[in-house]
Amino acid sequence: MRVSSQRISDWRNGANVPARFQPLAAVLAVLITEARKKHPRPSTPGLYDMDSWLALWRSAQAVPVGQPVAERTSSGAADGQSPSSTCVPGERRQTVPRQLPPATARLVGRQAELAMLSRLLDEDAAPGTAVISAISAISAITGTAGVGKTSLAVWWAHQVAHHFPDGQLYVNLRGFDPSGQPMAPADAVRGFLDALAVSVERMPTSLDAQVGLYRSLLADRRVLVLLDNARDADHVRPLLPGSPTCLALVTSRNQLSGLTAQGAQRLALDLFTEAEGHELLACRLGAERTTQAPDAVGELVRLCARLPLALSIAASRGVTQPNFPLSALVDELREAAGPWDLLDGGDTATNAEAVFSWSCRHLSEPAARMFRLLGLHPGPDISLPAAASLAAVTPGQARRALRELSRASLLAEHVPGRYAFHDLLRAYATELSRRLDSEAERRSAILRVLDHYLHTAHDAHQLLSPVQDLLSLSVSPPRSGTTPERLSDGEQALAWCETEHPVLLSAISYAGAVGLDVYARDLPLALFAFLSRRARWYDQITTQREALAAALRLRDRNGAARVHFCLSHVHTQIGLYDEARTYAERSLALYQETGDQAGQSFACCLFSWMCGQQDRHRDGLAHARRALELARACGHRVGQAMALTLIGSHHSRSGDPQQAIRCCQEAIELCRSPGEREFEAYAWEILGYAHQQLGDCGRAAACYQQAVTLFGTGGYRFAQAAGLTRLGEAHRVAGRLDAAREAWQQSLDIYAELDVPEADAARVKLAHLFGAPCSLPVSEAPPHATGH
Repeated sequence: MRVSSQRISDWRNGANVPARFQPLAAVLAVLITEARKKHPRPSTPGLYDMDSWLALWRSAQAVPVGQPVAERTSSGAADGQSPSSTCVPGERRQTVPRQLPPATARLVGRQAELAMLSRLLDEDAAPGTAVISAISAISAITGTAGVGKTSLAVWWAHQVAHHFPDGQLYVNLRGFDPSGQPMAPADAVRGFLDALAVSVERMPTSLDAQVGLYRSLLADRRVLVLLDNARDADHVRPLLPGSPTCLALVTSRNQLSGLTAQGAQRLALDLFTEAEGHELLACRLGAERTTQAPDAVGELVRLCARLPLALSIAASRGVTQPNFPLSALVDELREAAGPWDLLDGGDTATNAEAVFSWSCRHLSEPAARMFRLLGLHPGPDISLPAAASLAAVTPGQARRALRELSRASLLAEHVPGRYAFHDLLRAYATELSRRLDSEAERRSAILRVLDHYLHTAHDAHQLLSPVQDLLSLSVSPPRSGTTPERLSDGEQALAWCETEHPVLLSAISYAGAVGLDVYARDLPLALFAFLSRRARWYDQITTQREALAAALRLRDRNGAARVHFCLSHVHTQIGLYDEARTYAERSLALYQETGDQAGQSFACCLFSWMCGQQDRHRDGLAHARRALELARACGHRVGQAMALTLIGSHHSRSGDPQQAIRCCQEAIELCRSPGEREFEAYAWEILGYAHQQLGDCGRAAACYQQAVTLFGTGGYRFAQAAGLTRLGEAHRVAGRLDAAREAWQQSLDIYAELDVPEADAARVKLAHLFGAPCSLPVSEAPPHATGH
């Protein structure tokens, strides 16, 4: 049964769907939209039938926890239900995330609080949420900054991890980041879906659908979810699991009364007692040293206001000066305690700043300067190379400064090679820089680190993008003191972008907010290829809208044309064709205004791709031919190859294989560089399909194999698997069953690795190889050229 676009829209919005199925319906709406683009004529009955999917969901609820999906399928069949009639998904491997950050070597005090948290695991206790400051199955830990909420939550989470065999999820929501930019719930839930091995092909685009999928994945699993540093109740609600078998642990400076009103267990964390303060200092400085100077220890505890963060920094100062009597440390700290009023929070914050000031006095000048400048950095953490650019020093000098700050407990290397500090310390560093560094020095530091990210991202884009001249950036040379990272290949480029992804999003938002429009325009364009490879459509739309606003402020028509092209591309990718058409029309108009024929050609290719996605091949051919005409007029080789590939695709899918062969052969001749592998691969794939239409399975197999090799070399895993499926079909038709089986097995392995529904069709093909003939005629699954 074909589902209408209106029904899919209803499911996406929850209309005409029972309330308990609305999250599932939102997810299915996105998945079905994606599936229809790839397979407009499904071979599996019920693939686009909402009632079949909901029937499957209802039946799955009756299966005991832990029973494999394959057993659920067989159970349904035993009851007289045909698996194919409900489009039963194939068995999925269950990924077990282990995201908890390292715990401290020893947790001082907090025995009563630990006991309260552990009561959440009692057999008679309802699961839910704990707030530190804690919901039944939700516990919330609250308390002032620096009181040790995260340390307590992480320590306890490690102690009880064995109670949650299906994994532990963690995210720092940065609710009180001095930059004023907490992590958006959408970013956090996508991180969780990544940790749960949701492939880019299955990732929904809307937040509601993502939350629905996230909660569906946690249903019946025992998972601990630690939501650290939340701003308020609304900040965490989308991230709370819906399953009674899960526990959510939330930390926040606020009381999160909205959660506790719903039943969350709240744990308010207070300052250390005098005894706990003594215990922490004894643990860090050694029992013998503290026993010999009890008065000095008591005074240190008092001067630090019994705040764990301040006590830890004071203890670090004592560790670095093992020969100093503790009384000397007390005298130094007492002298540092002045009329501080930079930090909010009353006496505790005042004393904390006194401790910070005292600790900073003993830093070397390079480390002190690095500390101040780190407060200006827009991201949640920083790498060593980026810190070197920020401070205009060599990587070796940056490493020494960062290590000194880490030894002083002013900075933490929370993962190897990446550094972050507490919000209070960040606020203090920012204020110190404002007071001690000139405006010119501070601006130069910010511009250097943005240059670092822009130029490194530009290098990554050059390695990842198959359309260099369309989205190429004319960036100015980096400022003196900037040392961008050098990336040697696409694998390094992907790894760097993946690691720096949260920082780059923060940098784009920061640049737009403070009027650094060149960076707000160019960074999203430099990230376009990476975000497309990773199917991060929400991030793509968000960043490109920032870029569009910046380009308009700069009155940059060429930049605006490129951004409109990117926005059209991503909206086509997710099936929002009306929006895609609007952006493409604006892109084409701007390219026409500037006389950019290559840009006009690419915009016409966008229209052609959109038509192909909607099976409008006559219109698609017209747009592709216009694109080819424009590309030839300006001698644009890549544009010609793209247009010819699309023309070949439309001919093959319209039943004219001879024309498709001529176009694809010409496109292949034009693709000569490694950066054009994607277009060449699609041309080979369409060429193979055309030969298969003509009954020449030998040539078809050779063409498909060439496409598979090129897709694999370029890292296009999903396209590689699709090519292997078609290669196997060509072998099967030619009677080469062993070769067909090998190709389909390789395809299945990739689909299973990506965890996408196409794995089911691959399993069916393998089963049919030894039974009835494959029921998928070649005309039902033609390859589709894309606009990538």
